Amino acid sequence: MMRFGLLGAGRIGRIHGLNVAARADAQLVALSDASAEAAASLAQASGARVASTEAILADGGIDAVVICTPTDTHADLIEAAVTAGKAVFCEKPVDLDAGRIRRCLEVVSKSGKPLMIGFNRRFDPNFAALEGRLRAGEAGAIEIVSVISRDPGPPPVEYVKRSGGLFRDMMIHDFDMARFLLAEEPVEVFALGSALVDPAIGQAGDVDTAAVLMRTGSGRIAQISNSRRATYGYDQRIEVHGSKGMLRAGNIHETTVEIATGAGFRADPVQNFFLERYAAAYRAELDAFVSACRDKRAPSPSGLDGLKAQILADAATESRRTGKPVAVSLESLG
Repeated sequence: MMRFGLLGAGRIGRIHGLNVAARADAQLVALSDASAEAAASLAQASGARVASTEAILADGGIDAVVICTPTDTHADLIEAAVTAGKAVFCEKPVDLDAGRIRRCLEVVSKSGKPLMIGFNRRFDPNFAALEGRLRAGEAGAIEIVSVISRDPGPPPVEYVKRSGGLFRDMMIHDFDMARFLLAEEPVEVFALGSALVDPAIGQAGDVDTAAVLMRTGSGRIAQISNSRRATYGYDQRIEVHGSKGMLRAGNIHETTVEIATGAGFRADPVQNFFLERYAAAYRAELDAFVSACRDKRAPSPSGLDGLKAQILADAATESRRTGKPVAVSLESLG
């Protein structure tokens, strides 16, 4: 029985906490949150006790912690947890500053404890199947990877102001997915961005509509499209074009029912929220974390994957600011 502590009982913390509690091979022992109400609600639903973060980290009976607190606390909590001898699963990102991530990963390395970063989209059953068939050679040599990610609506401007910007907050998932599929590191990043959805986002210094092109050393291309608005639901699609053909994973609809009339074919809307769309992915990534810890394997995505995605997000932010491509060197990181 693997014993877990949960730091952060908000929206994503509740998902992870209940997923741990539902497992036959794991137990959610304790949880903490700045909101007493959120902590009490999840404790009642999961059977865990409410405790302070310090008490959870000091508890020798807890094997692993799941970190779902605000971004600016992640690196400090990761360091404290691995120093306390615990395996760590942390929601993305490790930090908004690549230098801070590097220092954090040094502490993790010295501790010898496992760290997994929550890039859950790798574990979506459809995207994972696409990646498996890609590796099996069905599409041939990879030429172009296309990732589309569009939210149903923009977040509050107050969130935008502390998010680190669209490239670091939203598109970082897509940078990780592009790396996952390309199987080759990008060496150049070019980004464009505009505020077309909410003028207040532009006034806050961010964008809500963006596109990025990346090129690898061999010339493979990745293209990413992001928008904070999709009137038709939560738009999540991937396409990989290769020398033998094309692999594509599309959106998931509320049901598979279609109606056909003289006016044409009509289907139900696509799912409208990320917690619903990626419910299976959240369960699968927890499976991967538990298995890695049990088998004493390094979990994936790793802290290094988190660093590399952050470097790409930083490069896109700089490219959008300057209007010029930005060179990156990820291979040297390992």
